[in-house]
Amino acid sequence: MSSPSHPTLRPYAPADLPAVLALLDGDRLPGQPGATPELFAEASRGCTEADAPWWGAYEPPDVQVAVGSGGAIVGAVACARRTKDGAGLIPWLHCREDPVVAEALLAHAAAALSSAESVDAFPFATALTQGLEGLPIGRRPVTHAALERAGYAGERLWRYMRADLPRPGLPRAEGVRVGPARDRGASQRLEVVRDGRSVAEAVIGRPVQGVGVLWWIEVDEEARGRGTGRALLGSALDALGGLGATQVVLYVDDDEPPGGERDRTAANRLYESAGFVEVDHLWSYTRRD
Repeated sequence: MSSPSHPTLRPYAPADLPAVLALLDGDRLPGQPGATPELFAEASRGCTEADAPWWGAYEPPDVQVAVGSGGAIVGAVACARRTKDGAGLIPWLHCREDPVVAEALLAHAAAALSSAESVDAFPFATALTQGLEGLPIGRRPVTHAALERAGYAGERLWRYMRADLPRPGLPRAEGVRVGPARDRGASQRLEVVRDGRSVAEAVIGRPVQGVGVLWWIEVDEEARGRGTGRALLGSALDALGGLGATQVVLYVDDDEPPGGERDRTAANRLYESAGFVEVDHLWSYTRRD
């Protein structure tokens, strides 16, 4: 029997869908789409446009729900195994930030993946988000603490930011060529072309529920310091607005200190000056046995 402090876990059933969607929406971050049956079905199959190559290495996840003493669903967790070596994966876990439920869900994952030499938690995006890779520790501190107690080593990877659209105060780039992005499904690639050569590019994702994503902006070294990146940012946000986006999110891999090879000080300055606001920091985790 279950109790308020010790929920019972069982396999997900179709009748659980409304309760599980409510769990997912309870943890939804600003700038992320709402949970829908279609997005949940895609996530349950283990596929997503953003991180399709990663998901292709894993079996479809198994979803378990945690049931409280009154019969209500108080948590849910997904577990999967990598096909080639059996390594474990926890792509998502939701518990309404209840530490006892979080512990029960992680205990199930430990048992289900007990033969795995390593288990990754929140390493890449699912179909339930717009490219959200990692656990937002500012809004999910209980889950973060539960993972650390369970022996997972965490690493900060991304700064998650968002802005409303349109952004009329930005310049627009000249000589922009637009086409499909390689290996990014329905994404678009914008190139700044000068003297017949591409000197900068931006990749944007198809909006979902009015939420667009800027995957990246890259400017060749010789073209930097001339406003090219800022102008390309303006053009990319215009293109997202043309696709129906009313807000945009992006992810900055600024885990390296200033002065390092991947110093993102300039990128952070650009996005902040363009009106992007930090939402949270995203962490991923690994446990090795």
